[in-house]
Amino acid sequence: MKTLLGSSIQIRVFRLTAFLFILGSWTLAPNGSAQTSAALSNTKKEAEAKGYIFVDSHDEVVNRAKKEGRLNVVVSLSQDILSPVNVAFRKKYPFIDSRAVGVRGNEVYLRLLEELKAGLTKNQDVNDLVADYFTDYLPYQKKIDIFGMAREKILHIPTTMVDPTNRNVVAVGSSVHILAYNKKLIAPEKVPQTWEDFLRPEFKDGKFLLGIRPLDLQSLVPAWGLEKTLDYARKMSAQKPIWSRGGTAGLAQLLAGEHALLVGPHLDSYLRAKDKDKSDSLGYKLLEPLPIRLNEGQGILSRAEYPYSALLWLEFLVSPDGQKLLDQHGPYEASVFVSGTIQEQAIRGKKLSVVDWNHYIKTPEYQKKIVEAYGFPKAESAASK
Repeated sequence: MKTLLGSSIQIRVFRLTAFLFILGSWTLAPNGSAQTSAALSNTKKEAEAKGYIFVDSHDEVVNRAKKEGRLNVVVSLSQDILSPVNVAFRKKYPFIDSRAVGVRGNEVYLRLLEELKAGLTKNQDVNDLVADYFTDYLPYQKKIDIFGMAREKILHIPTTMVDPTNRNVVAVGSSVHILAYNKKLIAPEKVPQTWEDFLRPEFKDGKFLLGIRPLDLQSLVPAWGLEKTLDYARKMSAQKPIWSRGGTAGLAQLLAGEHALLVGPHLDSYLRAKDKDKSDSLGYKLLEPLPIRLNEGQGILSRAEYPYSALLWLEFLVSPDGQKLLDQHGPYEASVFVSGTIQEQAIRGKKLSVVDWNHYIKTPEYQKKIVEAYGFPKAESAASK
C-alpha cells in the first residue's frame, strides 16, 4: 500500500513539474521560444546598426504594403512573363495596384543607370541589377535587409537566392549552360561527353559554334579555378571554332542544319527551340561540371515610393506560384535553386559549377580575361565560312 501511495505521489509530482515547465515555456516564449525572440531582436539590432531596414514580422510587411497600395516594377524579364505574374500578384494582394514593365537591351540598361546617377528615375520601385553593371547599380538600392529577413523566415525567400554581402538583391532566376547538337548531322555517340573532348583533333577547324561572350566558360571558374579555365579557353580558341554572337542565334543555326554542335546555350533557350523543332533535329547533353549561374538579380531602389509592396513582389516571384509562372510563360525560366522547377529537375545528381554570390560580382572580370585568352576573336557569320 505504501509503495502504491508513494508511486502515486511521484506521478503527481512529475505531472505538476511537467505542467509548470510547459507553463514556464509558454510564459517565456508565446510565439515559439524566448531564445528565438532574442535572436530575432539581435538580428534586427545588427541590421539597423549597419543602416539596414529590418521588419520583424511578415504581417508588418503586409500592413505597410497596404498603406502604400501601389507598386511599379521595371525589370528585364519579358512582358510575356511579367503580365501573368502581375495578374497573379494582384490576385494575391488585391490592395496593391501594381504595374510591371519589361525592358531589354544594353543601351536601355545604360540609359537607366545614367538616369539613376542623375536622380531622374521616377515611377520605379523594383529594378534589375544587370550582371554586367551590378556594382554600378548597387549604390542606388534601398538598404533593406532582405537576407536577414529571409534567414529569420520573415520573408519566404530561399537565402541562396539573396546576396549575403549586400543583403538587398534577390536573384529570381538562373541559367544552366548545356551542349546542344543536331542529331541529323552528328550521331549522339560521337557528341563530346566531356569538356576535354572538344580538344580532340576531330573537332578542329569549324566543327562547333562557340559564343564570343563566354557566359558558359566563365561559369566553370567555381569548379576549375580561373587559371585552368583560361588555359581551357586558349585551347578551345586554338581549335578554331565558329564564333557565335549568342545562344539563341546559335540554336537557330543548329535547327536550320547549318552546324552540328553549339557549346554553352542556356537550357531554357534550348527547350524553347526544341518546342519548335518539328523535325526532331535537336538534342542536348549536360557536361560536368555543369555550369550554373544566378540570374535576374532584382532589388528595390533607394528612392522607391512603395518599398514594402516591392518586398512582397520579390517574395512572390521566388514562391512556388511565382516560379511556376516563370516556367510556364518564360517558358522554362524558373530558378534552379527552387525545388521542382524544370531547371532544378534537370540538374539533379550532376556535379555542378555554380556561379553563386561569391563569384557573381566577379563575372565581368572573368569574362574579360577569357576573351583575352580567346585572342579577341571577332564574330563570323555562317555565310563567310
